[in-house]
Amino acid sequence: MSSSSKRCESAIPFPTAALSASSSALDPELVEILPPMASSSRWWWAPWWWASSFSSSSSRHHKGDGGWGLGGPVLVKAVGWLLVAGLFFRALCSFPSSSPEISKGKCNLFDGEWIPNPSGPAYTNKTCRFIDGHQNCMRNGRPDMSYLHWRWKPYECEMPQFDAVKFLSAMRNKSWGLIGDSILRNQIQSLICLLSEAEEPVQVYHDKEYRNRRWHFQSYNFTLSLIWSPFLIKSEVFENENGQSTAEIQLHLDVLDPVWTSQYDSFDYVVIAGGQWFLKIAVYWENGRVIGCHNCQDKKLLELGFEHLYRTTLQQVFRFITSANHKPVVLFRTWAPDHFENAEWFNGGSCSRVLPYKKGEYMGKDIDHLMRPIELEEFKKAIAGSRNAANLKLLDTYRLSSLRPDGHVGSYRYPFVKGDKDAKSVQNDCLHWCVPGPIDAWNDLVMKMVLN
Repeated sequence: MSSSSKRCESAIPFPTAALSASSSALDPELVEILPPMASSSRWWWAPWWWASSFSSSSSRHHKGDGGWGLGGPVLVKAVGWLLVAGLFFRALCSFPSSSPEISKGKCNLFDGEWIPNPSGPAYTNKTCRFIDGHQNCMRNGRPDMSYLHWRWKPYECEMPQFDAVKFLSAMRNKSWGLIGDSILRNQIQSLICLLSEAEEPVQVYHDKEYRNRRWHFQSYNFTLSLIWSPFLIKSEVFENENGQSTAEIQLHLDVLDPVWTSQYDSFDYVVIAGGQWFLKIAVYWENGRVIGCHNCQDKKLLELGFEHLYRTTLQQVFRFITSANHKPVVLFRTWAPDHFENAEWFNGGSCSRVLPYKKGEYMGKDIDHLMRPIELEEFKKAIAGSRNAANLKLLDTYRLSSLRPDGHVGSYRYPFVKGDKDAKSVQNDCLHWCVPGPIDAWNDLVMKMVLN
């Protein structure tokens, strides 16, 4: 981390109250954090010669020395065993003291608390030039900086902050694809800013709307692609520049979006997610015919609901991933909560909190309790129902995100000092995240998962 990054608003006072994670009836998957060798053998820490000295083959080859495999006079044996024992205990004592992640072998990275972080973020809007305007809260005039001085701490293990050099070195000659909606775009901004502490990438591709983009880190031959596919299935979307629908969206529930499936084989790692787009008014198609819709009463169609859409889509996505011959590491990122209060996006909802929630203070919205069980159920079914699902991992960002109402863009989507405009005219964004901000912890999780 550069010296300028370490300073990161260090003069700003930071909160001192540690927070606990909210409770949930659904426990996410445990993530294995030890290397494969450590988890596959109970004797993983023993030197190779320790196991071989007790092998039956060793006894057979040295019958004349009592089967110990050391040979020679008794004194030589004794000295030899003292040396072996000394080396063994020296090696044993050189290991770090036991910790939850060593003793248990697993750690739930997604269950923890936000604790004060005096050093602040790894970057700022001054050290990273890749932050989109709508998420650049510092530049847009957000006056409070306390939201930058927290870090995610799992209860059972440590969560090291993102190490750009380590990550890029491990990903040399690799290619990543992040597939989803504007929240995935939000996450990739954070990832690029974190990686830029080691090397700035070159943008090598973008479409006309800058929705699909690709960056290349030349020194590492590492490629990072953003693929716009908000529904993950084939869709026809009719919206204006503010995201308001001008006609019903048409969704084909039995056809995955070729925008991402056509590129899937080119990636070594994939992050994929659904999101709030599934709540939009839409007409649903299967086998080339309309089967129903969500919230389009004037069409006199069968109301199927977004729950049906989300479940069916995830089934299609997981089936594709587990059946594909190409096996990249796939991280399925869970539902991203919003924190609109009093109303929603288009009718005056706001989010003015400046501190994280405490344990038990916030239990999520009704929509969270509908969508989250669907994705956890379908993920577990995909893992249990296929022998080819070892590459599919759960990136469960919901709990840590639900505790951070203070980390959203809020009224700082555009540059202005709060108070200069009529509050009713301000478009509040309580869905996307400030960059830097809590979303950086998502990428801390990504690094922890893929490098272990």
